[in-house]
Amino acid sequence: MIAPISKWVKELAFLRNSYAFILAWPLICAALISTVWWSYYSGIEQDKKLLHTNALKDAASLSRAYAQYLNRTIEQLDQISMHVKYDWEHSNRSLRLGELRSQGLFTASQFALVAILDKKANPVTSTAPMEAWQDSTLKGLFFYHQFNNSSAMQIGLPVVVNSSGKPVVQFTRRLENADEEFDGIVVISVDPSYFSSFYDEQSIGKSGLLAVLSNEGVVGTSRVGNIISHVSTDIFAKELSIKTPIGTDYFPGQSIFVDQKSRFLGWQSLDAYKVTAVVGLSEQELLSTHEDAWKHNKNSTITATIVLLLFAAIATWMSTRLAWRKYQAKEVRDTYRLATEGTDEGFYMMNALHDIHGNIIDFQVIDCNAQGALFFGLNREELVGMNMSSLQGEHYFKTMIATYSKAMEVGFYEDEYEYEMSDVSPMNIAWAKRRLVRSGASLAVTIQDISAKKEAEQELHRLANRDGLTGLYNRHWLIGYLPKAISRAKASDQMIALLFIDLDGFKNVNDTQGHVAGDHLLKSVASRLQSVLRPSDNVVRLGGDEFLVAMDPVELESKPARVAERIAEAFKQPFWWEGIKHEIGASIGISMFPRDGSDTETLLKNADIAMYSVKAAGKGHYDFFKPEIYTKLKTRFELEQALSHAIEVDQFVLYYQPRVNTITGEMTSMEALVRWIHPDKGLIPPIDFIPIAESTGMILRLGDMVIEKACAQIAAWKEAQLPVVPVSINASARQFNTGHLPQKLADCLTKYQINSALLEVEITESAMMGEDNAIIAELSSISALGIKLLVDDFGTGYSSLSQLQRLDMDILKIDRVFTNELTSSSEGEIFFKAIVSMAHALNMSVVAEGVETKEQLAALRRLSCDEIQGYFISRPVPADQIPALLNQPFLLSENQ
Repeated sequence: MIAPISKWVKELAFLRNSYAFILAWPLICAALISTVWWSYYSGIEQDKKLLHTNALKDAASLSRAYAQYLNRTIEQLDQISMHVKYDWEHSNRSLRLGELRSQGLFTASQFALVAILDKKANPVTSTAPMEAWQDSTLKGLFFYHQFNNSSAMQIGLPVVVNSSGKPVVQFTRRLENADEEFDGIVVISVDPSYFSSFYDEQSIGKSGLLAVLSNEGVVGTSRVGNIISHVSTDIFAKELSIKTPIGTDYFPGQSIFVDQKSRFLGWQSLDAYKVTAVVGLSEQELLSTHEDAWKHNKNSTITATIVLLLFAAIATWMSTRLAWRKYQAKEVRDTYRLATEGTDEGFYMMNALHDIHGNIIDFQVIDCNAQGALFFGLNREELVGMNMSSLQGEHYFKTMIATYSKAMEVGFYEDEYEYEMSDVSPMNIAWAKRRLVRSGASLAVTIQDISAKKEAEQELHRLANRDGLTGLYNRHWLIGYLPKAISRAKASDQMIALLFIDLDGFKNVNDTQGHVAGDHLLKSVASRLQSVLRPSDNVVRLGGDEFLVAMDPVELESKPARVAERIAEAFKQPFWWEGIKHEIGASIGISMFPRDGSDTETLLKNADIAMYSVKAAGKGHYDFFKPEIYTKLKTRFELEQALSHAIEVDQFVLYYQPRVNTITGEMTSMEALVRWIHPDKGLIPPIDFIPIAESTGMILRLGDMVIEKACAQIAAWKEAQLPVVPVSINASARQFNTGHLPQKLADCLTKYQINSALLEVEITESAMMGEDNAIIAELSSISALGIKLLVDDFGTGYSSLSQLQRLDMDILKIDRVFTNELTSSSEGEIFFKAIVSMAHALNMSVVAEGVETKEQLAALRRLSCDEIQGYFISRPVPADQIPALLNQPFLLSENQ
């Protein structure tokens, strides 16, 4: 280096004495100064571009990490809620969360509350005092679980404030009783700051941002630096516009953030829980780390300008500066060598080799680190000096030379994604990430071995998309698969079929044989399903005992039916567990694209609806989705909602139908009949809402309401000094079997201060089916209050003579079916007479229901029937018409 520099100095001295140099130097100096300043400003711009690129990558990486953190956190809460649900349902509803907390459970600071709400939304047990509705979000979650049989945990975002004044995020799960009916919910209220503990100032910065978005894009909880906010307007000036599940973008602070700081945002959604993790890096903070370097470069540029102006007069200073630069270059090389040898990345310096036309034909390794040589199975001394063409196969070399030549042309190249190494690659790594930077006539190449990371990612992907028990695909996989399958089917004008399968009888196995037997059965079901499908079809376990078959493609509409038949046929063979045979059926609902829907959600919903209709029709077969099924379910759901609201606001009144002595016509009692007065639809008959109330459990609240109204009405008539007769109320099978009916009756008798002789209870035959001891105990408790017991609609149920004798009932009401047969055939009168004789032998009075004609009355008098009830006497009438009937001595005229 010394000889060329000395020669250059001598040449400059020669030129300095020449006239040409006097004219050329100002131009040369100006050109050099312009070049220096252009380099300074372009360097800043390049730094900013690189900063922008790296910031977006960092935001993406942090958002993935935050999403994984949220996923693990929510999975833990999911497991906790599942354990609470399991312990509650298997402890005969005796679990006490307060005792568990005193024993050290649920004491972590993030647990604001763990509670059980029963099916009426009343708190049963909790780790801290609470009200039934802590907030509107919890109320909405409760109604979701009440009318949705999904067992999946639900998340209440955005953050809400409970009755204690503290912000919480609600996590809930449906509880079920032994009949798989809604029995309440598990509630876990979590401090929202728990989701911000991922924050690390070193990696995110002092003004960095964390946020959790709900499925609708609303901010649930957020944090900027050390400030945690539970109100989105504290952080965001307006709603974020995030249109993709995963992504990054730059957001200017003036229009998005309250603190007006621009940020680089990365986000990633959690498909399993329908929330999105957002991480933001402050642009101001990132720029501040480079400002000192830019300031230093600016000072250096000014210095270089001054040096250039003095360059011609101070030759010795120039040589000293050249020597200094040489020294600095050596320091940089030594430092770089130390840095590259201490990393697990492979580093190479390569010279481009050209042909006579100037085209790049090869690259020669002029330097490398030990790790880089190891990637080729060589040491550093062996690799340096070798051409890449001698290291690569012909096919792989063509791909490599194209990439490396492009890097030489544009100055920089980096793989956008990790790439899998070809089988013909000479490098002994499977996955790599590569960066190429031009340095003069050479190329600096950095290769990072990411094989271990990629294997871990692939394993995580497998775990995320496979059911851990059966090995089948899971719901997460299905949500990702179906949109692509639908797009392919649209493009090729083909069909897709979804077969929604629910096992019949699985719960009985799980409950009686235990979860080990249940798990074994589910594995057997998975194998049996796969055995009857095509290789192109996929079986998915949705959860619990629900499976789904995705048939893709489907050429004929009859094909799914044949597959469903094969599945049903396969399930006719019993399943065995430790020598015990189990009969398990399959109810299958089928939806098809494009006939039954054009998107994932609609197809799944319609397949589920079709399966539900199969269950309702008797189970064990299959059916296709039909729009009328959905309409029927929707109508029923709307009626359920209206019925629930009607009970809440009390839209019900009682009508009363008299019972009279068959001979004298004197009123002996009256039956209370509930009527629904809808504000828009008017009077809704009981046949339309009583079955729904029975199936949903609302009959319990409705029955309690009837008892209250009947007792209040008796008290009102007594206060009016009317000659009151006993009033009978109907108790449903569900209401009768809860065990609380005697206490409810006793409470109302005390509350309204009426004699128990004025109250009667009518019980259908089906309500008396069950354990004899339990039935006798329940009836005895009611009788002990002094309340008479009536068997309602006798002859249509399952009662036997021995059962009636054992249960000691007071009155037998014969169903209107037998009353109608009295005057139609001689057999009808004979059968009726037998019932009357049997009842009288058991010391029971007999009431004939549905009496409508004079001929029926005459026949009943001949048969010694004690009382009658029906339209012939009176239709059911509202309470305001009863006083006139009570004041009337006889309801039968003399000629009757």
